[in-house]
Amino acid sequence: MDADQNPKASEKKTIGPPTTSAYLDPHYWDERFSDEEHYEWLKDYSHFRHLVQAHIKPNSSVLELGCGNSRLSEGLYNDGITAITCIDLSAVAVEKMQERLLLKGYKEVKVLEADMLDLPFSNDCFDVVIEKATMEVLFVNSGDPWNPQPETVTKVMAMLEGVHRVLKPDGLFISVSFGQPHFRRPFFNAPQFTWSVEWITFGDGFHYFFYMLRKGKRSSADEELSQSHDKPLVPTISMFHEELEGEDYIFRTNIDEMD
Repeated sequence: MDADQNPKASEKKTIGPPTTSAYLDPHYWDERFSDEEHYEWLKDYSHFRHLVQAHIKPNSSVLELGCGNSRLSEGLYNDGITAITCIDLSAVAVEKMQERLLLKGYKEVKVLEADMLDLPFSNDCFDVVIEKATMEVLFVNSGDPWNPQPETVTKVMAMLEGVHRVLKPDGLFISVSFGQPHFRRPFFNAPQFTWSVEWITFGDGFHYFFYMLRKGKRSSADEELSQSHDKPLVPTISMFHEELEGEDYIFRTNIDEMD
């Protein structure tokens, strides 16, 4: 029985570590994945499935970054998107994901141990790259969100440069995040990238962001947006009780603090 089926297990697994610094420790994730069968950061696939279906064709080749023990790849597979490669830095997560997918008959899905900061793939090889809350880890202990630490900038740019490299011409990067646009745009709109940047919000309580970055489609409007410095919107406080107490909230309030 997983956390979705057992309320007590869910409560135990959503309180998170004592500090967000633990999210930077690979041993934390190995230990967590050893005990935890399933956890969905943000919302599960059903909450943004309509957005995926509008932008990913069934014959697309898809790379999922930081699969952990999420069921995102299963949702994609059940919608006919079967050419999926999942990666995670944790060998424990990879082994357990491989076993789970094989048991369910999803033999086409590849699961590899790999670092999203150093993607082991050739140029222009995926139609779609998708991540859900994986990039958030790079912003742990990043300091002022308007002026992140140099180490944070280096890691985020390494990830995005790798994503841009492995995407096919006209390929799509989807980032499902609670990182707000005014904090993400300076990275997404860096001059070395050719992609357009759009986003849609979804969710009840929290407004999560579904970013869509289309390679080769950068416009003058994207250039203008990259130069703007909008002040952040006031975060919504009309959250459901389970969202307010969940690990997403604890994680978010530590990496997207606002003055």
